[in-house]
Amino acid sequence: MVKGVSARWGKCFRTVWFSRYPRGLTCWKDTIAVGMQSGSIAILNAVTGIQIATLSGHTHYVGSLAFLPDGTSLVSGSGDKTIKLWDMQTGGVVKTFRGHMHHVVSVSISADYTTIASGSLDKTICLWNIQTGECHHIIKQKNFVNYVCFSPLDPKHIMSISDKKTWQWNTCGQQTAPEYDGSCISFSLDGTLFAVCNGPTVEVQNSVPREIMAKFHTAQGVECCCFSPDNRVIALATGRIVYVWDITGSDPHLLETFIGHARSILSLVFSSPSSLISTSVDYSVKFWEINTLPTDPILADQKPIPLVSAPVKSITLQAKDGIAISSHSDGVVKIWDVSTGLCKASFQTPVKDPHQIDTRVTDGRLISVWCTDEKTSIWDTEKGELLGTVNTPRGKVIDLRISWDGSKVFCMYQISPCFPYIQARSMWTREIVGEVELISLSSADPLLIIDDQRVWVHSLPPNEKIMGWDFGILDSSPVNLSDTSQNRPHLDFAGGIRSWRTFLPGIQDTVTRRVVFQLPERLARCSDAQWDGQYLVVGYDSGEVLILECNYVLH
Repeated sequence: MVKGVSARWGKCFRTVWFSRYPRGLTCWKDTIAVGMQSGSIAILNAVTGIQIATLSGHTHYVGSLAFLPDGTSLVSGSGDKTIKLWDMQTGGVVKTFRGHMHHVVSVSISADYTTIASGSLDKTICLWNIQTGECHHIIKQKNFVNYVCFSPLDPKHIMSISDKKTWQWNTCGQQTAPEYDGSCISFSLDGTLFAVCNGPTVEVQNSVPREIMAKFHTAQGVECCCFSPDNRVIALATGRIVYVWDITGSDPHLLETFIGHARSILSLVFSSPSSLISTSVDYSVKFWEINTLPTDPILADQKPIPLVSAPVKSITLQAKDGIAISSHSDGVVKIWDVSTGLCKASFQTPVKDPHQIDTRVTDGRLISVWCTDEKTSIWDTEKGELLGTVNTPRGKVIDLRISWDGSKVFCMYQISPCFPYIQARSMWTREIVGEVELISLSSADPLLIIDDQRVWVHSLPPNEKIMGWDFGILDSSPVNLSDTSQNRPHLDFAGGIRSWRTFLPGIQDTVTRRVVFQLPERLARCSDAQWDGQYLVVGYDSGEVLILECNYVLH
């Protein structure tokens, strides 16, 4: 597991990434249990997102989890056809329940702690005695059992979903009411409310007597849902999007829309009335903040910025200052705290749709530089002051970067496919201080600036090549460093981050060619990435920023 954070305008305040995608999810107070595709169970702190334990024992995915009401034990259902009871103090398996002939996809515990109900793809619901481990009743259905749950108010009342219908049973295995349409169901924590989702239609009912308290419709079919602990809102997942509805009044209304997952959401759970957690096939567990002000303090004299961020054009990592800076295609610049992942500030520059834009704090000032068709502009982003412009050379601007010390601006231009070149200008005088023509590179990735003076260019596969120049020698042309392996950067972004040909970006050692860290599958192409050996910051075409803390020792 790699711990990281991701934010979209303060809504998603933390993301935990895994090498395999998480499936089942449950929460008890400040403890989260996440069932993994690999068969392990990750135990996370619900406040910090930090993994505090790993439970190992299943040999296939863990698709469903449930805490006992006192939090001392955990029940898991797995694709290995078993159910396990775990001791949360020791992390050991107390009991294994065997009997299903196919994957166990759902588990639930009765309110009196005596019975476990399990639903399986073998078309049965098994009722297990927790103390003895014996299955005392088997309920057969005509199709796969997708979901099963006990009523929190009645330990003998069970509900299940099979073949897009909702069924009701008692612990003797008898059907207690006619089935009705419903593809997703959920009880509130105290059992007083009950939700039935039939495609895009959602009904919230009193558990006793079954009166409809609220009814509304979503844009798509609901795949999972849950109530907040205070029963004020209900969260619904449809595909990659989470909708949060306020159900306190006679007229339910949409309160929040959470967009951030790259692939389908598998499960939802509230950790507090204002915190929602979701798992997804995109390998992430996201923590969402409900009904709060955005964490990005926008200057009072600026116009509000849309909730959906524009693609990230560049990332600047200044870990010694504890920040990362993202520059976006709509001219928005954001400052992120690398320790928390929260956006500390957001600014709107006057440029719209720049070819390239980069931002860095230098000499105590937040400086943005961008290229358009006609000119390159240098801008004091906090003061909103233009510091200077120069004419943009003819040809396509491939990339633009500010040096680490802020003294130079490096631009890569491409007059034709066979003749890209790099031009360095002084930040303050705007004079050209160096230029290199890249005759041997027919195609090049964006610049990778290693320090204040050295620039490295990476050509794309299959003719992958690394070339570098030192622009720091006075009264001299830039010195070629490509033949000096000890000066070459040891770490490179391999595939996905700096290439559009793969979905799995990673970090590779340029000497050994070994991939030392693999990012989880998310989007087709990352816009930019920077890594200083401790923090990895990645900007995406979705506008999201991913911050990971990961260390690698060079050998």
